[in-house]
Order: sequence, then C-alpha cells, then structure tokens
Amino acid sequence: MSEPRCRIEFAQSARDDLRDVIDWYAAQEAPQVGTRMVLEIVDRVRQLTIFPDSGKVVAELDTPWLRELEHPPFRIVYRRDETVVTVVRVWRSERPMEPGLARNA
Repeated sequence: MSEPRCRIEFAQSARDDLRDVIDWYAAQEAPQVGTRMVLEIVDRVRQLTIFPDSGKVVAELDTPWLRELEHPPFRIVYRRDETVVTVVRVWRSERPMEPGLARNA
C-alpha cells in the first residue's frame, strides 16, 4: 500500500453528524446499525489519506476544494489542503446541501 499523503480530521460538525447517525438508529431500535454505519463511514474516509482527491466535487456547490465521497445512504463532504483532509459533514444522500457550506467549510 502507498504511503499516506494526508492526515484526516473530523470537524465538529461532522462529529455531530456521526453522533446523530448513532442516535437516529438507536431511536429506531437498531443501535447496532448506527454503530456499523459510522464505522463504515470512518473506514471509507481512510482512503483519503492516500487519495485525497478521490472524491468528486460537490455538484451543487461547484467549489474545487470541497469534495464528497458517497457511502449510501450518506454523502461524506470534505475539504483538503496539502497535508490535511477535513471531513466537514456527513449527510443522508437525499438531503440537499446547505448553500452556506462552501463559505463555512
């Protein structure tokens, strides 16, 4: 496997989103599903350490430095610089992007 190029960070907003995933599934009486989904999302994000540009540009925002990975039913939105990838949001795919996300990310 290749040497990592970037480190991964989760913004507070993304950590809150992951907590919301766990809470939602717990409320549906399926806490194990929420835990599994969060672990899968974190595992999916690991690819960004080596391939930080592997996600696509968020179509609604058309901002080159704001990208997303898909992990159905979620979108994992992140920004990157030379050495850090920061996950900024984890949203359900059917949820529209917030217009201010590009300015605040």
